[in-house]
Amino acid sequence: MMSTQLRIVVLCPHFAPDTAPTGDVMTRIVEEMVALGCEVHVVTSLPWYRTHAIEPGWGGQLVRRERTSWGSIVRVHPFAGKDKRSLWRRALGFAVFSVVAGWCILWTGGVRRRVDAFIAMSPPLTLGLTAWVASVLRRAPMIFNIQDVFPDAAVQTGAITNKKIIAAASWLEKLSYKRSSRVVVLSDDLKNNLLAKLPTKHHDKVVVIPNFVDLERVAPLSRDTAYRKEIGVGEEIVVMYAGNVGYSQSLEMVLHAAEKLPHVSFVINGEGSARQSLENAAAHIANVHFVNYQPTERLAEVLASGDIHIVPLRAGLGAASVPSKTYSILAAGRPILAAIDPGTEVPRILAASEAGVVVEPDDAEQFTRALAKLTSDAENLVNMGKKGRKWVEQHVSPAVVARSYVDLICSLG
Repeated sequence: MMSTQLRIVVLCPHFAPDTAPTGDVMTRIVEEMVALGCEVHVVTSLPWYRTHAIEPGWGGQLVRRERTSWGSIVRVHPFAGKDKRSLWRRALGFAVFSVVAGWCILWTGGVRRRVDAFIAMSPPLTLGLTAWVASVLRRAPMIFNIQDVFPDAAVQTGAITNKKIIAAASWLEKLSYKRSSRVVVLSDDLKNNLLAKLPTKHHDKVVVIPNFVDLERVAPLSRDTAYRKEIGVGEEIVVMYAGNVGYSQSLEMVLHAAEKLPHVSFVINGEGSARQSLENAAAHIANVHFVNYQPTERLAEVLASGDIHIVPLRAGLGAASVPSKTYSILAAGRPILAAIDPGTEVPRILAASEAGVVVEPDDAEQFTRALAKLTSDAENLVNMGKKGRKWVEQHVSPAVVARSYVDLICSLG
């Protein structure tokens, strides 16, 4: 317990009960900061991530406010469109959400009194400027938490090709970093990415605080799960991808591997802009199963259902993004096959933990050969899974991450 209670305002795109992985991250960080004695006020969106539409029971209001035992939560309409592929529609939605959220920040109960720090999460980048304006008005430091470096990933995957849009997004990105008191990134790769974009005088702002895994909620379970039975999978080896089915992931490699390894079941658990085209391409492949997002309380069960989990990112994206699912998979006691840029954070984690194998990104033949070798030795899969669980127990915990944020805030006081 601190001698003086910190009052922190958190601005994030998702928060429980929303199902987004970044929402899970920020929800737990808030819980741990509260356990350390902080008062926290959250401004976020109404739950909408699972189907890209406001969840039943949450509609009907532009803004919802609730008091909590530790502060408050203000939930704002996300202004999100159903079509994830419409870049302009998404950008407009983020911008409007950021403006309304900014207005709500200024009228949040905790903000009308002393504020010790603002924490904003990106993406979207616009939340950085929103929190900066609030921090200027309230004369408090602003910490910008970067989960994915934008627009790098969108540019490298071809989601953004318009040079004017790229230039505008890059300008906004650098401006947000410069206006922040500190910029928190998840790995040394992301830190180096930002340092290359910033003048030397801003380099001290960039700090590495990795994400964590909830070791209580995600624990090793038997592979014989109810989830397997629900989706029609038997005792065979299961290779699983769980997460966003977007264009940043090379999931076409899964279809190639499935055709070459008919004795193995492949499960793609998630939704996203690339799923429909992927399903169309897999229509003739009997051992590929598509499953929608599951409730967060089933996370450990879903992860336990896979004997091997894959973490694929297209070439060039390994240094711009750290898939948050990596820690959860290791916590579930399952090994990983990562198809990702060598020398980046995920390969370093797997080398340190001895809990997985890394292949070059976008190489379907190498990916398939690695899977064939892994699936041929079930005992080795179990051993790698045990090593992964031991590593996360020793190196990652929510309490340590939250303490890092609190210490960072105290250093800015």
